[in-house]
Amino acid sequence: MAITDAEKTEHPANRSGLFVPDWVFFEPAALSYPLGEELYRRYKAEGIPIEMTTSHNQVRGIPGENDREKYRNAKRTLVVGVRRTLTFEPSKPSAEYALPLATGCAAHCHYCYLNTNIGTRPYVRVYVNTEEILQRAAQYIEQRKPEITRFEAACTSDPLAVEHITGSLRRAVQFFARQPYGRLRFVTKFHHVEPLLGIEHNKHTRFRFSINAEYVVKHFEPGTSSFQQRLEAAGKVAAAGYPLGFIIAPLYRFAGWQEGYTRLLENLHDQLSPQALDELTFELIQHRFTKIAKQLILQRYPKTKLQMNEAERKYKWGKYGKGKYVYPDEQAQELRSHLQQEIARLFPQARIEYFT
Repeated sequence: MAITDAEKTEHPANRSGLFVPDWVFFEPAALSYPLGEELYRRYKAEGIPIEMTTSHNQVRGIPGENDREKYRNAKRTLVVGVRRTLTFEPSKPSAEYALPLATGCAAHCHYCYLNTNIGTRPYVRVYVNTEEILQRAAQYIEQRKPEITRFEAACTSDPLAVEHITGSLRRAVQFFARQPYGRLRFVTKFHHVEPLLGIEHNKHTRFRFSINAEYVVKHFEPGTSSFQQRLEAAGKVAAAGYPLGFIIAPLYRFAGWQEGYTRLLENLHDQLSPQALDELTFELIQHRFTKIAKQLILQRYPKTKLQMNEAERKYKWGKYGKGKYVYPDEQAQELRSHLQQEIARLFPQARIEYFT
């Protein structure tokens, strides 16, 4: 099943940084949906190896001589399936519910919480039953109205990274544009925003970009768009009238972190257009990790510079009796105070939605 160098001709999307899989797996049920049928024809015509799998949760046959090689290959694998679980997970503090359009990500961010959430299934999954997912969202909206119900589309993936494959975000944006009591939110580290420009959104979708200090992007975010590319994409999004936001995550204490984050925010301030400042929001998330995540990260990225010393952290309990390691209170407060101070100085009209 492995692809030889001779078989690997450069796909046009590769040159633009778009995700193109090396292998594709299909659930049989996915072929009953128009999108599943379209993707099957597309990848067969492109000569990308296709296999069938009984479930998108149990994909076997991804090649690799060892765990690290299998992990790298899994990141280049697309699984096309049907989302059968239509009970949406809560997504606090960002939103009331997660909107499950995709799972997994082709990027290689060392710190990513998906190392815990989908640790044994790191392949990229897309769901072809988008309309059923959106119909379920409509039911949640109906149950809570007249309260506004927010949905986060990036809880288990970066949905923009696979938008050229599915078109699901475009359909979701258009769906929420028609919902008086529903709102959509998602965050991305990619710049391929063109499919979402020029469509009706009614300001019901908040488009957020994940940004970070140069040190963090350089050492811990391979496989993503550059800060400059994200910034240029943010300008396009603002010009299209979307409410704009930035997530600074993970807030990470490296040597010179204060200057690094000040420089980040100053660069952001200097390059954002005045139009982009309307309704601007920030979300601040400190670095955290679990024991499982640490084990997987060190296995997958053995040369990482990411510091995960439990003795230097505070253990914070979460739901279901599980917890994570965060910065001690004093260090966390230093991060919070510095970012709040600089955001207030540079973006006085912006709103900080939370620090966690």
